[in-house]
Amino acid sequence: MTDDHGDTLYQAVSSRDARFDGEFFFAVRTTGIYCRPSCPAVTPKRRNVAFFPTAAAAQGHGFRACRRCRPDAVPGSAAWNVRADVVGRAVRMIGDGVVDREGVPGLAGRLGYSTRQVQRQLTAELGAGPVALARAQRAHTARVLLQTTALPVTEIAFAAGFSSVRQFNDTIRAVYARTPTGLRAETAGASGPRTAPATGVPLRLAYRGPYAAREVFDLLAAEALPGVEEVTGPPGARTYRRTLRLPYGPGVVAVGERAPGRWLEARLHLAELRDLTTAVHRLRRLLDLDADPYAVAERLGADPRLAAAVAARPGVRSPGAADPEEYALRTVLGPEGSARALAASGTPLDAADGTLRALFPAAAELTGHPVAGPLARALADGALRLDPGADREEAARALGAVPGVDARAAARIRVRSLGDPDVPDPDGPEAPEWAPWRSYARRCLELTPG
Repeated sequence: MTDDHGDTLYQAVSSRDARFDGEFFFAVRTTGIYCRPSCPAVTPKRRNVAFFPTAAAAQGHGFRACRRCRPDAVPGSAAWNVRADVVGRAVRMIGDGVVDREGVPGLAGRLGYSTRQVQRQLTAELGAGPVALARAQRAHTARVLLQTTALPVTEIAFAAGFSSVRQFNDTIRAVYARTPTGLRAETAGASGPRTAPATGVPLRLAYRGPYAAREVFDLLAAEALPGVEEVTGPPGARTYRRTLRLPYGPGVVAVGERAPGRWLEARLHLAELRDLTTAVHRLRRLLDLDADPYAVAERLGADPRLAAAVAARPGVRSPGAADPEEYALRTVLGPEGSARALAASGTPLDAADGTLRALFPAAAELTGHPVAGPLARALADGALRLDPGADREEAARALGAVPGVDARAAARIRVRSLGDPDVPDPDGPEAPEWAPWRSYARRCLELTPG
């Protein structure tokens, strides 16, 4: 990092600019602590400050997380949603829990690179390799469980993805300078009463704001598939609930529209707590919580065609999908076809949760469907990938080769299932000057009357 760049970052720290939370981290050499840029503590002297692109990089250099600003809980960098290269794809897959489930060889295999290449590229850009990035993520998951649930510490260790209790203890000490029991005792009462497993895991889903929650929940309500999703409550205080197909078992998530701070309140009910990290990552993608609304507004608001729409809806989001394959299949089936497919082939929950009673059929269960069959077969046999680490250009080409997926459907799937922020509207203007935020421009236009 050049001195000039470091000085620019230091200015953000000096002004406690929350716009940069998650975009970088700073550490103080004299205290051994790392923080988010908006940390309210006294600003350290420039000569004592080091900057890191990720929390994992700061941890790898021996710095501990600040107890006051909790830098591990900030929104993720918006850069990983924008970037389609191997580093961006790797970060998205690590967030989805691939390293915890399949190890670094599994991550590298999905990317089509060797483990050495993946290690080298991630370390060069992020200051940490895949193991360190996954370790930082596991530490954060463990802290959430320690502070919000009454689960035994041993159960939390394995639920967070650690392979042993010793590894768990060592990591918590290194990251938080506390034992797991000490970390739990320190926060007693600060995060509200701890819950029993049956009541779910309460979460605060941070975002860098503003956040146009009304428009997001309007869309979720309009698209809700009965039996899989529901939106209840009056506008401004609605709750979105849905079932989730996760690697180790089913789950049910609830998230509130009302934002008490720079976060949304959520609660997760999981058959297997090992799915917590993956479930949170997918919910964040659905709600577009890691977006950078400042960058979007700066680019799109400069165009007279969009200026009024951008100004009218601060923090507009381009929602993704909680289950990319499900969203793609529902796109080609339509609402009525999706309801029929759910009734015929959905996977019932062991016990209904209110109106939520089933998981939407997996692609393998719809390969013989007269409408969704071609797309389901492409997903089931791997010819088309829509997971967080998918190559977006390859996916776009594969979508174009699937019978029954027209240009409009392909664009919607790219925006929502792939989380691509820069998909042009097939029926709209080319507008290359809106890049890399053309999906957001499209959303602004959809929300503009007339």
